Amino acid sequence: MEADRIPHHPDVRTITLQRVLEAVVDPVRRSIVTQLCDASGDIACGGFDLPVSKSTATHHFRILREAGLIRQYYAGTSRMNALRRDEIDEVFPGLLDAIVTAERPASDAERATAG
Repeated sequence: MEADRIPHHPDVRTITLQRVLEAVVDPVRRSIVTQLCDASGDIACGGFDLPVSKSTATHHFRILREAGLIRQYYAGTSRMNALRRDEIDEVFPGLLDAIVTAERPASDAERATAG
C-alpha cells in the first residue's frame, strides 16, 4: 500500500520550539533546511549536497521530519523532502528566515565593513 510508505509527520499544533531548535543545532541539518529554502521545488534525498554517508543523511532527515520541519513523501522510488515553511512560519514567525540567514556566509562586502 502507498500509505504504508508515507512516514509519520507531527501535527503543526504539536511542534515545539525546543524540538525545532534541537533539530537545527546540527550543521548538516541546517544545511538541509537552507538547501530546501533555496530550492525551487522539493528535493529527493540523494539530491542534497551533504558531507555525510547515505545512512547518516537518513538519520538527519528523520530528525528534521520528527521535529516537524520537513515533510517527506514518495515520488516513484524517490523519497522527496519539502520544507514545511508555511506551517512553521504560522507557529514560529520569522524563525526559518533567521536560521537560513544565520547559516549563510557573510558576503565579502559585509566582512570588509565588519573588520
